[in-house]
Amino acid sequence: MNVHIRQLATSLASADGLELFAADAIAGLAAERKRLPPKYFYDRAGSELFEEITRLDEYYPTRTEARILADNAGAIAALVPADSALVEFGAGAATKVRILLAAAAHVSAYVPVDISAEFLAGEAARLDHDIARVAVHPVAADFTRPFVLPAAIRGKPRAGFFPGSTIGNFEPHDAAAFLRQAAQVLGKGAVFIVGADLDKDAAVLRAAYNDASGVTARFNLNLLTRINRELGADFDVDAFEHVACYNRMRARIEMHLASRKRQNVKLRGLTFSFRAGETIHTENSYKFTIDSFRALAREGGWTPRAVFCDAENLFSVHVLVADAPR
Repeated sequence: MNVHIRQLATSLASADGLELFAADAIAGLAAERKRLPPKYFYDRAGSELFEEITRLDEYYPTRTEARILADNAGAIAALVPADSALVEFGAGAATKVRILLAAAAHVSAYVPVDISAEFLAGEAARLDHDIARVAVHPVAADFTRPFVLPAAIRGKPRAGFFPGSTIGNFEPHDAAAFLRQAAQVLGKGAVFIVGADLDKDAAVLRAAYNDASGVTARFNLNLLTRINRELGADFDVDAFEHVACYNRMRARIEMHLASRKRQNVKLRGLTFSFRAGETIHTENSYKFTIDSFRALAREGGWTPRAVFCDAENLFSVHVLVADAPR
């Protein structure tokens, strides 16, 4: 095993990480419209449930993006500089990056960044074993906040990878801020490969987030289970239900957890009251047109260079180049 995997950065399950989790949960539950940040979906159970979601018949984004990458791997890889370090923001199972690494023999290092340290360690070890020519340097961090890249890739050209349309989980102003931060991390002239889900028929979108087998519901509800386990809350998980709907005006899927009854929940000595039907807003997934995503990229400090889509125009993969710092 590559020694860098044994030097995996400290897990966000540390005391500081738990206090940040608690602060975010308390602030969200105290808001007039209750909310919880979606980054906390991804404990080990949440990460595994999400990987199960990606294999569902209804959930088209993962297989469609993978097909785009496979069909265009050579063209995309040709835009990545030689001897690059490829930094993946929110690496998860690192499935799609294998497609790029197989086509880009000139990439010499891979830096998967993910909030779930335990899950990341396992995936990084498997990748290190399977593609020995690439040095794997995992970083356990919240990629939505500033983080430090490993010293081992200092001096290498950098490319970024951000698949899965995770960019759509940000509010538009936060998406632009994330892109600006990514430009600072990767540096001027860096290439950034970003997946963006395209706006489409509402029935297709609703089905993707309301699968018949209920995996997405379990994924959403696991957030409450995690808060109970890690923060000592007393959510009655069975007293909440998963709700996902399409907001056409804002071109986004919204995920909520709706209270089935009037109830109180305790967390860190505080009590939060719920009305029957009141929701906790857990995630948005914005959908794009090619032009709207390119406009967002420019706002975030990137110049669009290429875009690749599937034949049905369900999904898009964009290649961007970082502008000079502003």
